[in-house]
Amino acid sequence: MIAKTGSNFDIILISGEYYDDHPLSPVGVIAKVLDAKGYRVGVIEKPETKEHYTKLGAPRLCFGVTSGSIDSMVHNYTPLKRKRVEDKYSDATKMPDRAVIFYCNKLKEYFKSSVIVIGGIEASLRRFAHYDYWDNNIRRSILLDSRANILVYGNGEKQIIEIAERLKHQKELREIEGTCVLSKDLDASFELLPSFKEVIEDKRKFCDMQMKFSNNKNLAQEYTNSYVLQYKYPEYTARDLDWIYSLEYSRKLHPKSLLKMGKFSVVVHRGCVGACNFCSLSLHQGDRIISRSEGSILAEIKRLTKHPGFKGYIDDFVGPSSNMYAMVCTRPETTTTSCQGTCIQCPQLDKTHKRLITLLRKARQIEGVKKIFIRSGIRYDLALESREYIKEISDHHISGCLKIAPEHFSNKVVTLMGKDNSRFDEFLAYFSAINERKKQALRYYFMIGHPGDTLSEVLFLRDIIKKRHLENIEQFQLFTPTPMTVSSCMYWTGLNPFTGKKIDVVYDYNTKKKLKRIMLGLPQNKPVARR
Repeated sequence: MIAKTGSNFDIILISGEYYDDHPLSPVGVIAKVLDAKGYRVGVIEKPETKEHYTKLGAPRLCFGVTSGSIDSMVHNYTPLKRKRVEDKYSDATKMPDRAVIFYCNKLKEYFKSSVIVIGGIEASLRRFAHYDYWDNNIRRSILLDSRANILVYGNGEKQIIEIAERLKHQKELREIEGTCVLSKDLDASFELLPSFKEVIEDKRKFCDMQMKFSNNKNLAQEYTNSYVLQYKYPEYTARDLDWIYSLEYSRKLHPKSLLKMGKFSVVVHRGCVGACNFCSLSLHQGDRIISRSEGSILAEIKRLTKHPGFKGYIDDFVGPSSNMYAMVCTRPETTTTSCQGTCIQCPQLDKTHKRLITLLRKARQIEGVKKIFIRSGIRYDLALESREYIKEISDHHISGCLKIAPEHFSNKVVTLMGKDNSRFDEFLAYFSAINERKKQALRYYFMIGHPGDTLSEVLFLRDIIKKRHLENIEQFQLFTPTPMTVSSCMYWTGLNPFTGKKIDVVYDYNTKKKLKRIMLGLPQNKPVARR
């Protein structure tokens, strides 16, 4: 718990994760931007008892509730629905299942009249009816189960500032971009999704709902006697990000923080153009790239060189994929509403990497910087658009290994994932040629059990890995259906929502374990590790 007893706070934030004064900490960022706007903020981390919830008293404006940077069910359970064992890395037993609902219900018990704002990825991706893997059923919007006053989806800095201003001046919490509310009424500006009743009764209606999801529209979904209203996402700009990340983060971490390996990382952009069907980023951060300005990033690195704990190493350049920095549309008139296509396949997307290469070269010239690592991985298919970039990071920004995620080699499975591995051999050959003397290698990430992935496809994947002599594999991750993703829609319905055609889906846990044993080279009767 952060802050002093008995203080009078405007806003109290409750988080399922430890509080870190760090730009990679969701609750840390929200606390920082509110503080910068003059609001007095308290933080309660991982509350368990009544005393934890009540020690700071009632906030003057509202409570803000989040599970943190990960959905609590993903945090607490393996893909085989086993409870994760507590260890020094996961701290899994400290977060309740369905943390946002749990925390909100406790607040309703102890502070009946307080306003509750929910946000973070757990709230964001459960804002409408959604398939819940752990219930194996459709759940209604988290707004109803949490009984919160308003839901913030996506990155929430602009939204929480607007909410605070509205509450300060006793105004209604309606028509705030990037939020969802419950309403008895519906006007013509909203596009109707299939109702909750329709999606629980008809899997094709569920697919229709999935295809209508968008951050760029006012959407509504009908429930009994009410509607969940989504107001379209606000426009975040480079200037907004520059301000958010220019704030004075001490980078002081909780002793059990999971950010230790990224303490001196630098966030360079938000959003993702990857369009991977199993990923939730497009409905959270958005499907367009918003990059910080070069000057803002360089200024942050200069500040880091003055930090007492800095040893000269930038841990990572952070973005959903590091090399998507500055990948924007080359048509300046294009907006999120005027173009609804997939950016990654568009010839108008700037894939030159020129701005990123320039940024990296300037950053490593800063006095006090010894090395800038690219640890979080890149989209290798995009990197092939600039071999100069591949050579640049090979020469200066890799520490032994570079992470890439082919995910699979079956064309059937990869297509359903929304990916394209047709140029993998080209990337492998070029990277190997320029890194042989440096003794730098690739580290691979694969996913098994995705819709369309059957025994024959996994055997094919195993054989291709052996044929290409691919080593240094980070993991074979079993697919976990997470709320609001296209792949979860496929898993629940057994249908491809783009075509309406049936697809093969493995539901049986014994078969899932068998697939993983095949990839790990284990005997069929040997237990699979809990992961």
